[in-house]
Amino acid sequence: GGRDFKGALGDMVVLAVPYGAVDSILSAHKEELAGKVVVDITNPVNFDTFDGLVVPADSSAAAEIQKKVPEALVVKAFNTTFAGVLAAGKVGEKEPTVVLAASDSADAKKKLAQALEGSGLSVMDVGSLKRAREMEAMGFLQISLAAGKKISWTGGFAVLH
Repeated sequence: GGRDFKGALGDMVVLAVPYGAVDSILSAHKEELAGKVVVDITNPVNFDTFDGLVVPADSSAAAEIQKKVPEALVVKAFNTTFAGVLAAGKVGEKEPTVVLAASDSADAKKKLAQALEGSGLSVMDVGSLKRAREMEAMGFLQISLAAGKKISWTGGFAVLH
């Protein structure tokens, strides 16, 4: 939050930070985020207890972000995909990686899909920002499984068409 990014933000901003850092970033850059596509990749896991999420049960990190920067176009994406899976473009070294995306803005989801063109990744529109709640629960489950060594960090959930 201490850096000055005024005028340096592009049309799309990816919040690739721990959820606990989001508030200070939003407070410091609320004006700059207006009208931007803000991609929330956080998983608001309680890492102290590892037994739940730190957002209200009827909400999500993405919904909380949207409340704090109402002029931004918030998209929940990438939180159900481990970094190794993104880099490999495959889940479990077999299935193509599909990035789930939830937003109240069809235009924001379209811009995310366009940004990923040529990457080997595809984007699946899972609906409104309300679906972020389920995506965050899914992300938490996936992290729990990998931390418990029940799946590998190159594994996860695949979408089969």
